Amino acid sequence: MSMNIRWIEGGIEMLCEEFGEDRVRHAIDAVKNFQVEIPGWALGTFGGGRFGGFSYPGAARNIEEKLDDAAFINHLTGCTKRFATHMLWDFSEDGMTSDYKIAERVLLQAKQRGLELGAVNPTYFLEGSHMGSFISPDEKTRRRYIDQTILAGKIAKELCNGVVTLWFPDGSLYPGQIDLKKSYERLKSCLFEAYSKMPGDILILIEYKVFEPGTYSTTIPDWGTSFALAKSLGSNVGVLVDLGHHYHGTNIEQIVMTLISENMKGGFHFNTRYAADDDESVEPNPEMARIFYELVKGDVVVNSDTKKNWAYMIDQCGGRENRIQALLHSVDSLQLSLAKGMLVQTEKLSEYQEKDEIILANRLFNNPIINADVRPIVLKARLEKNLPLDPIDAYIESGYQKKIESSRGN
Repeated sequence: MSMNIRWIEGGIEMLCEEFGEDRVRHAIDAVKNFQVEIPGWALGTFGGGRFGGFSYPGAARNIEEKLDDAAFINHLTGCTKRFATHMLWDFSEDGMTSDYKIAERVLLQAKQRGLELGAVNPTYFLEGSHMGSFISPDEKTRRRYIDQTILAGKIAKELCNGVVTLWFPDGSLYPGQIDLKKSYERLKSCLFEAYSKMPGDILILIEYKVFEPGTYSTTIPDWGTSFALAKSLGSNVGVLVDLGHHYHGTNIEQIVMTLISENMKGGFHFNTRYAADDDESVEPNPEMARIFYELVKGDVVVNSDTKKNWAYMIDQCGGRENRIQALLHSVDSLQLSLAKGMLVQTEKLSEYQEKDEIILANRLFNNPIINADVRPIVLKARLEKNLPLDPIDAYIESGYQKKIESSRGN
């Protein structure tokens, strides 16, 4: 440990020489204060069976075991006290209807483990949604999903952190399969009805996705559609950005800047994708660091006025990896990315931009975003919070994995 501390302090000293002591100190404090929600669905068996029967060893079999795992992750990271839920997985007996009393029980179980309930996700994609949820031609199906959304708002306000996130799988596989205009207007009508009956002081975030499961059309395919729907509803509605839900090459940081500039409320589902989905854990790549720079610059992350902060959640559910390790890896990657975003020398960068010093501005920007080793900042933050320096090493050494494999029998 003493060698680690010497390495950390030496790294901090070098970063201070390059970026300034105040900037480095602010980065350490930002990492200490950053909070991100853990997705309950990543801790069960969902997702692993998409192309086979594999589920990672020790996977949680019920909500109690999911909460146990989430509590242990928070014990190691100190920044994941909120647990995001899905209505039909976590608050339902039959997978078709949700129950407020179950949500009350889950809240009590979360509190017993030192956790809070975070964002509530209505579940629009299980049994009965093969023709869509809010765009379904079946009125009974639409009614069931509208009622679920209204209940989600009540649960969010009374039992959780007041955030509801909406993602609709509605769309089509072939041109001509559905009427695009009618489907959009039907979704918008259902959304307006649900919104009109939900508490007015919660935050509703509308997610978008280029495709899945519909490969020809998705009713909310991009941030512009989410933006338009949010503006049409009310000031407590915003846009949820999911990293995996974009075409390759999309400038996501520019989307973030635009939403912030338009004073649009926002949130993030963090993950990584390489082909066409969003199941993999977060990596500390330049794109993620650039996104965090815009969040930092826009004062919507680690702001002392918490009402100005966006909502931050992890959304991943890989089929092959140990998902507890994957979530710990995501937390680590997000902290590294935040530290990089904090180190950008904005005043000097602004000077280069005003003077049209294109290459100098790019090099200055990339110094922290790509070149800087910010691990000492993250490790220093953990030291100051009395947390393990490496949460994955600590997890392996804890024996928790062996314990859950033995007790859960999978």
